[in-house]
Amino acid sequence: MAPAERREGMHYLESLPRRWVTVYIPLLVFLFVLLFPFYWMVITSFKSNAELLSNGSNPFWVIEPTLDHFRKLFYGTSYPKWMWNTIIVSVTATFVSLAASVFAAYAIERLRFKGSRQVGLAIFLAYLVPPSILFIPLAMMVFQIGIFDTRWALILTYPTFLIPFCTWLLMGYFRSIPFELEECALIDGATRWQILIKIILPLAVPGLISAGIFAFTLSWNEFLYALTFISASENKTVPVGVITELVEGDVYHWGALMAGALVGSLPVAVMYSFFVEYYVAGMTGAVKE
Repeated sequence: MAPAERREGMHYLESLPRRWVTVYIPLLVFLFVLLFPFYWMVITSFKSNAELLSNGSNPFWVIEPTLDHFRKLFYGTSYPKWMWNTIIVSVTATFVSLAASVFAAYAIERLRFKGSRQVGLAIFLAYLVPPSILFIPLAMMVFQIGIFDTRWALILTYPTFLIPFCTWLLMGYFRSIPFELEECALIDGATRWQILIKIILPLAVPGLISAGIFAFTLSWNEFLYALTFISASENKTVPVGVITELVEGDVYHWGALMAGALVGSLPVAVMYSFFVEYYVAGMTGAVKE
């Protein structure tokens, strides 16, 4: 596109009405659709039961805020235990998956062995297998090993879908690192382990953080395996505990449900806010030189 055409195209957005139609209004609609469920979750968690069941109150605002639902959540259920289980399972599964994915991605992308591309494609295809199919053979293995209804049942099964995804993500990032750095290190006498630890991993920090955020989020929100392999209330994770313990038949404790969802989403939101720059860099495969 010629410079004159680009200038003419940008000039189209300089008019205020046109900016509203092409930029501001679509952004406002997108933000409303994206943030309204979170807003509804927040106001519902602070409404009293009388206000939730009243037809005359404003459904989009809190008239008399209360913390009763949070008290019920923390003192009337095992929510603190669920949160602790979720943290332990998510953090452990994430670190185990990242460690395995680093070695797999490095071997596939940097060692250049025969059939590496096919192995990478097979790993990616393994990620596409639905968990609803995998949990059947995994359940048999969990029972045979004797770890049913324990945290280990989740810690050892979550990597089955975390490692393929993290490996695929890190393969793309390792591919963007110049091979000349590795060749120079080999000429200077560095071993593969030294190259991985001192050269590749420091350059791949944004990719590692991006893969770690994805793995942690998937582990934190996982529902099917946690529902299948855990039965005791004290061993449940937040997604399963909130659904199974706060729904009694056809009675939904909406205030406590929304409070549990709100508190359960805070750790992931805080983590995203701290690592958002590395996350974006990891997704774009950027390498600082």
